[in-house]
Amino acid sequence: MATIMRINLNGIDVFVAVVEAGNFAQAAEKENVTRSAISKSIARLEHRLGVLLFHRTTRSQSLTDEGLLFYKHCLRGLKEIRAGAVLLESGKEQVSGRIRVSMPVLFGHLCIAPILIELAQEYSGLTLEMSFNDRMVDLTEDGFDLAIRIGSLPDSSSLVARKLGEHHMAFCASPTYLQRHGEPKTIEDLRQHDAVSYMRFDRIHNWQSRLDVQAQEIMPKTRLLMDDMRAVTDATLAHLGIAWLPYWLVRDHLLRGELQEVLPKHPSATFAINAVWPHTSHLPLRTRVVVDALLEKLPSRMAAVESRTV
Repeated sequence: MATIMRINLNGIDVFVAVVEAGNFAQAAEKENVTRSAISKSIARLEHRLGVLLFHRTTRSQSLTDEGLLFYKHCLRGLKEIRAGAVLLESGKEQVSGRIRVSMPVLFGHLCIAPILIELAQEYSGLTLEMSFNDRMVDLTEDGFDLAIRIGSLPDSSSLVARKLGEHHMAFCASPTYLQRHGEPKTIEDLRQHDAVSYMRFDRIHNWQSRLDVQAQEIMPKTRLLMDDMRAVTDATLAHLGIAWLPYWLVRDHLLRGELQEVLPKHPSATFAINAVWPHTSHLPLRTRVVVDALLEKLPSRMAAVESRTV
């Protein structure tokens, strides 16, 4: 197996500065260091390379043949390094590159994806990869740059979180169902009604309300049980019971009078919506632009209906 030579790059910038300045003294002035520091740096570089780079006299320095050869290669290397630095700097000012975003399926389709599609139209150099999945992905292991999460977040020193808004819930039923079965007047009345419940990971999501800022769980009398929130909405529109649904999903149905909010003056639970990404000392511009766009546009897409009953 071939041995890979490890290169110590210390002193190369000083070497190039001396060649371009013409002597140690002018290089020291240009680099704002002492002549002694320049001399020692060149001596250490020559020791590592095992060759003399300069012919030295009391009045001047000139390159040896080895020094001239080395200088030509150094210039090529520095040219590539500077070109790379320019690309990185331009990348800070231009929104470009690939970003992988994970988001809940239905919320992602209705609220997140439209905002990201607008960004893709605005920035031609941006490549967006959107993954719709209700499981909590491991950003680092699964290779995601950003994830949208609803609800409380576990403590993690490896992730950064930015709150984008709140996920408001409402008890809803069709006017036809309420005409047939009566409208609940209290939270306790909900227990006597048919419920269309949402199930996730084989667990029924109990309904939640707030009473004097205290959370209160309600175990509904489930008639239909589904693991898809849109299907829960469809069953509620079909007059099959009361459901606990997010405003962003039922807003248009409420405005059109197809659904009616039950106990509108009784506050329901809310859940935080966060963007999370792996902790890094420098957040890429493309990620920052995505987060800023969500901060600006997501609340309006999720706005609660001003008139909750029609």
